[in-house]
Amino acid sequence: MSNRDTPEEAEFRAEVRTWLEAHAEPRRPSGNWSDGPREHTREQEAAYFERCREWQRVKFDGGYAAIAWPSRYGGRDGSAVQQMIYAEEEAAFDVTNGFLSAPIALVGPALMAHGNPEQCERYIHPLLRAEEVWCQLFSEPEAGSDLARLGTRAERSGDEFVVNGQKVWTTNAQYAHFGILLARTDPDAPKHGGISFLLVDMRDPGVEVRPLRTMQNSNDFNEVFFSDVRVPVENVVGEINGGWAVARTTLANESVMIGSGAQAEDSAEALLELAREQGALDDPLTRQELAEALINQRILAMFRERMTEAVRDGRMPDLDGSVMKIFWSESRIQRADLGLRILGAEGALDGADAPKHGSWQTAALGRGLGSIGGGTHEVHRNGIGERVLGLPREPRADRAMSYRELVAHDASVVKN
Repeated sequence: MSNRDTPEEAEFRAEVRTWLEAHAEPRRPSGNWSDGPREHTREQEAAYFERCREWQRVKFDGGYAAIAWPSRYGGRDGSAVQQMIYAEEEAAFDVTNGFLSAPIALVGPALMAHGNPEQCERYIHPLLRAEEVWCQLFSEPEAGSDLARLGTRAERSGDEFVVNGQKVWTTNAQYAHFGILLARTDPDAPKHGGISFLLVDMRDPGVEVRPLRTMQNSNDFNEVFFSDVRVPVENVVGEINGGWAVARTTLANESVMIGSGAQAEDSAEALLELAREQGALDDPLTRQELAEALINQRILAMFRERMTEAVRDGRMPDLDGSVMKIFWSESRIQRADLGLRILGAEGALDGADAPKHGSWQTAALGRGLGSIGGGTHEVHRNGIGERVLGLPREPRADRAMSYRELVAHDASVVKN
């Protein structure tokens, strides 16, 4: 129970804890299924993904999948504080909906904020119950940090758009039924102004998903190719050529989700257990880095508490989501690096010879999850400078140029 829980909130917390105890096992310092598959075979990854879907359905059926969402979409008309209480309690149990939390947090709010009633009624309920899986089709080979530089085209043909282009780093596209797609619908508008936000059926003809194997040997990422894919005009979210506003809603939710969510990953306490087992506590430098990991973990918890208190008091949180995202990411990298140093040469083993604490290898190889995924540290620091510190925006000569002019300009620079 939190010291600031009202009697009603304390009652809700007790209800949540009782439900979790009946449906899940407590988290252990290490060896939790929710930390992900230890062997990155396609079979184990698919089994892990299905287990995440199963937990999402259990949450939905229990009434905890989206507490603060409207009941007509599968929520329970609850408060943001109740949602935070649930997240705090769930973090103590060996459960996760894995990457499903990302499309749920990105697609649902975007549809509720910008979609029409028909789109919300059709898509949100099966999204929330994980009956239909979604992916995010934003990044391209030449449009990552500068997302508005995207070149995938969607050309109007009667009541449809014909889509051609390529997306990359699309997580779990191999499992997805639908995707949220940013495509250029007006190349003569400035790059931010000619983009539309489309809902795409990933099973349609012309959609090709190709796997990308990571350093972790995992199969999460994909590149997706569109060849004359026909998307109904009714699948546009918001206004045609007004997709950047919808994208900004999506990206803002992504930053907050990454930085503020309860993390089902190896913690500073797990590092401490590892150091004890490896006999590394006698090393003063290791003890110093363990202290840093514990301090960072506490600071991040205080960040979350600060956001919770703002919500409790009915005011806008004064902590920028990018600040939390960067701090979480850098702390995660520090823990992973320390875990490998404690393991020493044992941390270089692979396969059957890998140590039982192989999650530290996975975390170290997956450092880009936070430093690149969801926007690079550099992009977020620029945002902090402009939004929080009030610094002038970086000069951008291409801001007023049409996309067509921008492509021609880039081609002439390369030629010369």
